[in-house]
Amino acid sequence: MANIFDLFKQIETKEASSGGAVTHLIVGLGNPGKEYAFTRHNAGFLTLDYLSDILKVSINRSKFKALVAEGTIGDKRVLLMQPQTYMNNSGEAVAEAFNFYKIKPENVIVIFDDISLPVGKMRIRKNGSAGGHNGIKSIIAHLGTQDFPRVKIGVGEKPHKEMDLADWVLSKFPQDEQKVLFEKFGDATEAVKLMVSGKTEEAMNKYN
Repeated sequence: MANIFDLFKQIETKEASSGGAVTHLIVGLGNPGKEYAFTRHNAGFLTLDYLSDILKVSINRSKFKALVAEGTIGDKRVLLMQPQTYMNNSGEAVAEAFNFYKIKPENVIVIFDDISLPVGKMRIRKNGSAGGHNGIKSIIAHLGTQDFPRVKIGVGEKPHKEMDLADWVLSKFPQDEQKVLFEKFGDATEAVKLMVSGKTEEAMNKYN
C-alpha cells in the first residue's frame, strides 16, 4: 500500500497562486519532526500538506515561529501555516501572523485532530471551546477569543480507557487508516475553500 506522502505526489494540481494581501489564515496543527509525521496529533499538518499540493505551493518558508506558504483560494489570499512550536504552544505562532496581517478572527481557520470522531470523519464548527485540545486552548489564549472556525479531523478514540491519552495521540496511523484519512483530505480541502469564501454554513451542511 502506498505511503500517504506518495499519494500526495499523485494529486493533479489545478490551482495557481497569485499576489495580493493576506486576508485568511489557515492553520494545520501538529508537532514538528519526522518522528511525529504520521501520528494522530498531526492530522492538521497532513491535511495542510494536501491543501498545499492542491494550491501548488510549498509550506517551507520559516516565519511567525512556523512554516508557511501563501496561496490563493477564489479571490482571497491565504497564508497556510504549520506551527513549529509544538502543539501546546500553537497559539504563539498563530497570534504572530494574526496580529501582523490584522486578520479577523472569523478568517482564522484551524484544522486539527479530534479523538471523539472515528478516523476519517470530519466536523466543522464556527467557534467554540477548546474541548480539551491543548493546541486549540493555546490559540484561544493567545488570540483572546474562541470565535474562529475550525475543521476537526477524526483520529479515533483510545482503544481502552486505561491507555494514556498522550500515548494515543502520539501513536502513528497504520497504513489502512492512512488511506481512509487521505480520502477525507479532499473533503476537508473543499470545506476550507467554502469557508474562505464565506460559506461556512454551507460547508457545515455538506461535510458534517
